[in-house]
Amino acid sequence: MGRFRKPAEGTWTEHYPELGTGPISFEDSVSPEFYELERDAIFRRAWLYAGRAEQLPRNGSYFTVNLPGLRTSVIVTRDKEGQVRAFHNVCRHRGNKLLWEGTPRDAISGNARQFVCKYHGWRYGLDGACTYIHQENEFFGLRKDAIGLAPIHCDTWAGFIFVNLSAVPDQTLRDYLGTMVGALEGYPFDRMTERYSFRAENNSNWKVFIDAFQEYYHVPPLHTHQLGPTPEAQNPEYEFEAAHYQLDGPHRMVSTSGTHKHTWPAEHLYPAEALTRSGSTGPWEAPDVGGPLPGVNPSGIKRWGIDNFQVFPNLEILIYERNWYVTYRYWPTSHNTHVFEGDLYFVPARNARERLAHEYAALTFKEYGLQDCGTLDGTQMGLEQGAFTEFPLNDQEILVRHFHKTVGAWVDAYVREWERGSTP
Repeated sequence: MGRFRKPAEGTWTEHYPELGTGPISFEDSVSPEFYELERDAIFRRAWLYAGRAEQLPRNGSYFTVNLPGLRTSVIVTRDKEGQVRAFHNVCRHRGNKLLWEGTPRDAISGNARQFVCKYHGWRYGLDGACTYIHQENEFFGLRKDAIGLAPIHCDTWAGFIFVNLSAVPDQTLRDYLGTMVGALEGYPFDRMTERYSFRAENNSNWKVFIDAFQEYYHVPPLHTHQLGPTPEAQNPEYEFEAAHYQLDGPHRMVSTSGTHKHTWPAEHLYPAEALTRSGSTGPWEAPDVGGPLPGVNPSGIKRWGIDNFQVFPNLEILIYERNWYVTYRYWPTSHNTHVFEGDLYFVPARNARERLAHEYAALTFKEYGLQDCGTLDGTQMGLEQGAFTEFPLNDQEILVRHFHKTVGAWVDAYVREWERGSTP
């Protein structure tokens, strides 16, 4: 559905007339009632990214993941036959959280032959079956083979593990991801296992932060210093525009060119970049991961820099031309708060110089994130003030328009089902 834009060929938005071009409302980002609806309509029905296959390196490996705002903790494990499974992290006996260390609110990982409840000692196999009940003869007609952990729908794609909390998912994971995201299936994500993780709790609606990464219109005014010390880049009126936008069902993507600072004259580089041979777009020397790489740079940009694949509802996969990638997740916790998680993945460093380049890229990523986060409180406060009910969007903000329309469509469909009495 996407296309490569050429001069005088019109606008991106005009090629998707169903989106319209008029001002839009952001009431969905300030309404407590809408938040309650979208939590059930979207997050309890969509496929949600839970983790990477590398977190389960062998049979018996497991990790837990907390889904903020959904009051849900999930066990993800690789059973004795190597199958990846997911269960609610809840003991079948009295509802205690089954796996935790230190504090029940923390996520953990490890290896086990079985899962043991700290409260009364009940045990479960890696397939979720109950294997031991303490003082079993004191219960009334209880059968171990009829009582076990509550399973959660789980599937993997390209090493990404997804879960779905609905009783019966509307689509398989592959069908849900569609052709645009699915085209990345052969990308060598599994080669990039050196990870740097960040987490932040933000005073804004989850969609407000996603909107910040759906367009590059904000880059010159907000990220001036990251564009480099060239005179034109230091001008906040400098024009910067992405080269490709694409829509596929509920998902979106945007491609942009890179700065390619390693080709600039030395006087146009920051000293730390020259020293570490790294920066905001990653280490200068890209590792060899084979090629051609499937799914990336769909419009064939000559100076391609980044592809941002936005998997509905709350996952973004940013793939950089220097063979590393980033994932973002946004977990709503109320109508005006959310948890943001960011993970950077590199091919493991072979020496100290490569490790330093990775560390510096992670440092500049955090600086970018702080700049974007710094605007979120102000955006949320401005929206909640109610001075305006509609806001204009330009052509570069087509993904913002599509995202909010998709959110609204999922909620509307849920409400219609509820009114018909068919919502589970």
